[in-house]
Amino acid sequence: MTAPVYRKLATVLDTLPNGFPATPDGLELKLLQKVFTEEEAELFCDLKLTPETAPQIAERTGRPLEGLEERLTSMTRRGELLGVELAGTRLFAMMPWVVGIYEFQISRMDREFCELCEEYARYLGPQLLGYQPHVMQSVPVNQQITARQEALPYVQVASIIEQGQAFRVNQCICKKERGLLDSPCKKPTEVCLSISPIPNADFIFEWGRPISREQAYQLLRDAEDAGLVHLTSNVGSGHTFICNCCGCCCGVLRPMNEFGVTGVINSRFYAEIDPDTCDNCGVCVAERCQVAAIEQGDITHQVIKARCIGCGLCVPTCPTEAIKLLSKPPEEIVPPPASQQEWNEERARARGTDYSAYK
Repeated sequence: MTAPVYRKLATVLDTLPNGFPATPDGLELKLLQKVFTEEEAELFCDLKLTPETAPQIAERTGRPLEGLEERLTSMTRRGELLGVELAGTRLFAMMPWVVGIYEFQISRMDREFCELCEEYARYLGPQLLGYQPHVMQSVPVNQQITARQEALPYVQVASIIEQGQAFRVNQCICKKERGLLDSPCKKPTEVCLSISPIPNADFIFEWGRPISREQAYQLLRDAEDAGLVHLTSNVGSGHTFICNCCGCCCGVLRPMNEFGVTGVINSRFYAEIDPDTCDNCGVCVAERCQVAAIEQGDITHQVIKARCIGCGLCVPTCPTEAIKLLSKPPEEIVPPPASQQEWNEERARARGTDYSAYK
């Protein structure tokens, strides 16, 4: 029998803007039991999305202060909480399931966890991808944005990297999950880039390995060469990651390929093929596009605009330079929320959930 605290935790996670839907057979509870002990689940429910110190949490909740920071630190190191240390002071906050707890389980995941996640995606995916604002936005291959297109900072890879203060790289959890389920990816796997936007902050959870700013740039160049899509959070500032994604593994791109889902990624751009210069070589289809947004037309290849996510991967490898990345017309552009807090507010309104108790 499932302990009541896991149902309580599931309700809390589903109240958060990102969501964590219930399932008929309790898949979500099985996942939580894999990650949290009962005591950890109870403590998680007492936290907020706003980082607090252990003394602040103790005062607000009435929990004993003795040993509290140690327990919170332990949970952080298990990927169950967000924890950061600033000038010797540790701050802790709850995280959503995605993007958050799930991604931080990369060092703990086993085949059972992956099987549960794969099955749960049938319920989580429609909720996560079915509401506005989008969870993710694409960041085009940097050199393909011309000055006259007036690309804003949040859609430029270089700007996101320059605003970062520290960088870490780790395996892509989507690729690792697929590998544990006997469907290994043929593309590079150590491609998830974590970005700290906070100066002089040390994250308690040692996710991945540290790299320099120049190594971060090289990682993105290598990802582009391998045909991986740059995705980041759908906000205007404060980006904390750039995922480099493939259509066979990514939890956002896979539904586009497997179920024909569209409109799940925010983008300001789309690709267009000039039929007069396209020589039908097929490189854009066979090697570059990750979401089946290019098809053979009557004479040459053509872009299916409704499926194009504006990543720009098809542009630099076109031998006849027939493909260009164009800005969408103003009426089709949806600016992202300015910050994660604004994203939370907009998503909560769209889902009709009141998460004020956890702000």
